[in-house]
Amino acid sequence: MLARELIAGLNETHALFRDTVRRFLKEELAPHEERFESGGSTDREFWLKAGAAGLLCPQVPEAYGGLGLDFRYNAIVAEELAYAGSSIALGVHSDITPEYLIHFGTVAQKERYLPAMVSGECVTAIVMTEPGGGSDLARLRTSARRVGDSFVVNGAKTFISNGQNADLLVMAVRTGGEGARGISMLLVDADLPGVTRGRNLDKIGQHSSDTSELFFSDVEVPADRLLGVENSGFAMMMELLPQERLSIAITAQASAQRAFDEVVAFTKQRGAFGKTVFDFQNTRFNLADMATNLQVGWAHVDWAVDRLIRGQLLPSEASAAKLWHTETQWKIIDMALQLHGGSGYMNEYLIARLWRDARVLRIYGGTSEIMKEVIGRSL
Repeated sequence: MLARELIAGLNETHALFRDTVRRFLKEELAPHEERFESGGSTDREFWLKAGAAGLLCPQVPEAYGGLGLDFRYNAIVAEELAYAGSSIALGVHSDITPEYLIHFGTVAQKERYLPAMVSGECVTAIVMTEPGGGSDLARLRTSARRVGDSFVVNGAKTFISNGQNADLLVMAVRTGGEGARGISMLLVDADLPGVTRGRNLDKIGQHSSDTSELFFSDVEVPADRLLGVENSGFAMMMELLPQERLSIAITAQASAQRAFDEVVAFTKQRGAFGKTVFDFQNTRFNLADMATNLQVGWAHVDWAVDRLIRGQLLPSEASAAKLWHTETQWKIIDMALQLHGGSGYMNEYLIARLWRDARVLRIYGGTSEIMKEVIGRSL
């Protein structure tokens, strides 16, 4: 069990919320997790139940159906979901897409979408990545041409988390010239004529999270679905990326903690050469390194969350958080699998899924190499 009930500025209210999240995951996720994994997606019923339990978009203001809470509650959901060993993309829906509406949406846009996002009736996706282009968002090519009272959208997107389930696409499009200054953000209803969902992509891991191709052919999006000012989309993305990257860092930290807890339990009961695997000095030294990194990691998560809540977390600091936590997660989980021996390579052990699911965290949300570039430019 993830032991973070009353530390780092968290109070009894946070502890009660964590208990609610933990109980929900035990009752509504655990019995269905293998089915979600094998099916490559998550039932819509799960989203509705998560909404009813208050797990979705807790930061949405009460005026729009939310709880009006701060990011610490998002962090609790992210920690508990990752510690449960699940890859369901609640973070995309709760930590990323609502922020575009909260910060840049009109009252009408907020009233139309936010209550349904909180309830789980409207599942969302952030739609940026395109075939042939990933981290370099300034090069995106999907176009949105203004025609009367609509934007006519043409293009293709890929690697879209929640792409199969999404009702609303918070989408980056090109409305102007080349480069960053020609990008806008549109709210695109996924059931509009001309929107086509492609394959549910066959990934190495994170099988509970549907990840899709999306295609747009002369899609007429009402002009009032433009977020903020036309051609200001890149600035919006840059403003909100710190929270997205911190969310990924938190997921990495909690996943690494689960891997550590799994391997400690496994090595203490697994016998080898007349003693347990834990009794070997090599095992204990590796576990000591893991424990040390986890201790440092949790302190850093708490520091970064506090900075974000205060509006002080810099893009370079968020990038550093994503870089360090995802790279550390990989080292911890890979060693945890190694210490499981042959059992670690068997899918019946949780460590195998944690290992598969971890690999992409060093890629999405900006690769580790891009994180180093962002940090380097800030020096």
